[in-house]
Amino acid sequence: MSPVSAAPSVREALVGQQRRIGRAGDYVVEGRDIGTVVFPEAEVKVFLTASDEERAHRRVRQNADRSIGSIDFDEVLADLRRRDEHDSSRATSPLKPADDAVRLDSTGRYIEDVIDEIVELARERAAR
Repeated sequence: MSPVSAAPSVREALVGQQRRIGRAGDYVVEGRDIGTVVFPEAEVKVFLTASDEERAHRRVRQNADRSIGSIDFDEVLADLRRRDEHDSSRATSPLKPADDAVRLDSTGRYIEDVIDEIVELARERAAR
């Protein structure tokens, strides 16, 4: 979250816009406070995780592919750990799983397999 969007008044306006858009249809939405703050009534909530090292490797590859950002693994790892610590400890919209979220660890998994698991979860919930 940027320093601007972390301001309570800005965050309140952004959450309001996200909810307005979300009410207009069925959406898949991702973000660090989607299941706890923005859409706490969502039918399906997934708290997607991976090890810090896995996430850093993914970000380095992404940065290299886009030719933007650092491709130094240790720097990227330190940055993501700092961001996680900041986001987990902030007063407004902290990073945490919703009580009813399914926790899904994607470490060492192919993205297609993770997507398939989430789609199956959504199908199961819709069938109820």
